[in-house]
Amino acid sequence: MSPAENKRLIQQAFTGIAQGDGRQFVELLHDDFTMTITGEYSWSQTFCGKASVMKDLWVYVAELCPGPRKTIPSLILADEDWVIVEGRGEMTTRAGDPYNNHYLLMYRFADGKIVEMKEYQDSAMCERICGPYPLDRTTRETDHYS
Repeated sequence: MSPAENKRLIQQAFTGIAQGDGRQFVELLHDDFTMTITGEYSWSQTFCGKASVMKDLWVYVAELCPGPRKTIPSLILADEDWVIVEGRGEMTTRAGDPYNNHYLLMYRFADGKIVEMKEYQDSAMCERICGPYPLDRTTRETDHYS
């Protein structure tokens, strides 16, 4: 697919998320999708497989922030197989605290599906508001980036 088509798919998915419907985004994920949270903190790791990302990460985030969760893109760029999104998250924790982190999200496409995602965020804010990622939640496969 072309960079423009990949960008369009991401834009549509983020529009759905903003309206409270993440199904379109989830449908874009390849079964062998991997997601890496970059950095050197407890959340930094690579989740392998769509099922692992959903069960080990996104279900946990939904437990921490049970209300609507969305990322508002401020910039979307596409080049070759990659779509890059700069955005700001809007979530509220169970305790009622806002969790409005800043993100740079990199999506790599193959045959119309997202096969890889790298997430860069304010790690200090994540740890301060969400706490450390529980070590017993997954089998960690760390893949740190400086």
